Amino acid sequence: MTLTLPTLLVLDADPPPRLGRLTGRARIVHTDAAGLAERLPEADVLLVWDFTSHAVREAWPGAGPRPRWVHTASAGVDHLMCPELAAGETVVTNARGIFDQPIAEYVAALVLAVAKDLPRTLELQRERTWRHRETRRVAGTRACVVGSGPIGRAIARTLKALDVTTALVGRVPRTGIHGPGDLDRLIARADWVIAAAPLTEQTHGMFDAHRFGVMQPSAVFVNVGRGPLVDEDALAEALRRRWIAGAALDVFAAEPLPEDSPLWGLPGLIVSPHMSGDTVGWRDELGIQFVELYERWAAGRSLVNVVDKKRGYVPGH
Repeated sequence: MTLTLPTLLVLDADPPPRLGRLTGRARIVHTDAAGLAERLPEADVLLVWDFTSHAVREAWPGAGPRPRWVHTASAGVDHLMCPELAAGETVVTNARGIFDQPIAEYVAALVLAVAKDLPRTLELQRERTWRHRETRRVAGTRACVVGSGPIGRAIARTLKALDVTTALVGRVPRTGIHGPGDLDRLIARADWVIAAAPLTEQTHGMFDAHRFGVMQPSAVFVNVGRGPLVDEDALAEALRRRWIAGAALDVFAAEPLPEDSPLWGLPGLIVSPHMSGDTVGWRDELGIQFVELYERWAAGRSLVNVVDKKRGYVPGH
């Protein structure tokens, strides 16, 4: 009797995932975005290794059966969700837990770099200019972290280690976490406003002209969540008019950021290419996490990191 192996379809990115542990336990099929729609009906499991692609969202509504389980090698799921996937029985999981501390460290690095004026120090060094300045203390300042999931909580813990008084804002208020109704009050007092929320209908464009207008002139805004959380035109206006002191963006509405984007030249803005969670060995960690999840799935055990497809994130934060 021939054992039929489950078909694992991988939406590839370079470098591909290391799935050697699944040899003989899955029929592994690789595809690019162009071939995804044709391959979907044969798959039991879909691994979205190319988590920058919108191919799943575009291919999913087609004809034929769909995988029973989709895993994305990312924290966010907005790139793959569509009404048909949200309404169906397919289980969706994400890479929750891989990026928490790396992103928290990156945010802390940005806070320290801005407070200590490191970008200007490097510019002056390149110019061979000796110019003494005074910089800001970080200890004793206030931060508001928007997004109370594992990444937001890791950011809060790391900033607290720097003696920054930190408030967390989540979807609903609970012990130790403020609700959306407190957001304007908290950002009005914050020196550092950190966006680390998932992208949902409720959070899309939440940082707009009103929110930047509420912030104090000495405030610095940091986005390590999703680009569309921010009205980028409103942020540009806030920086030009010096409504806020500065900003650092690691995510953008359009990625890669176009060469002609005005964001590149804005005063007081640090641009980084969606790298806050990507530390040495991160792809190996993502691969190991998926293999462990696959082993649970193949053994009939319940999966972890299951996304609430209506909300767009893993609940229970």
